[in-house]
Amino acid sequence: MLRIDRATYDAIVAHVREDHPDEACGVVAGPEGSDRPERFLPMLNAARSPTFYEFDSGDLLKLYREMDDRDEEPVVIYHSHTATEAHPSRTDISYASEPNAHYVLVSTRHHGNQTGLAGDDVEFRSFRIVDGEVSEEEVEIVESYLFGHSPTTVVYD
Repeated sequence: MLRIDRATYDAIVAHVREDHPDEACGVVAGPEGSDRPERFLPMLNAARSPTFYEFDSGDLLKLYREMDDRDEEPVVIYHSHTATEAHPSRTDISYASEPNAHYVLVSTRHHGNQTGLAGDDVEFRSFRIVDGEVSEEEVEIVESYLFGHSPTTVVYD
């Protein structure tokens, strides 16, 4: 399961809407071994394409060095699909090289009365991709990592 805080979820959605009609991409880093996405890092789609994304190799090298210096790892690797559902393509699967990462796809395509833009709902889905095998996982949006959930009862001592 991907547990992600509301602010990071909102930042990812804002980024993919901003870059539309091109695909957007980025990383959310977190402490090594924590599985907690904490540091939002939007990246430039070097391909500048509505059907393909590519991290700039220099930016990606800089990012990995920075994460290494901070004892972080990529917890979420995200990108958008602008005309198709939020599901990994064959190309996405072939490029997935982080077995511990959550691969998040956000679709800004037209679906029903929704566009994925300007306040409409988006398709926001998370997958694990290991050795070419794709498995979808549940996404839980929490308001804060402090409590994990909004408490229904608070007891003060």
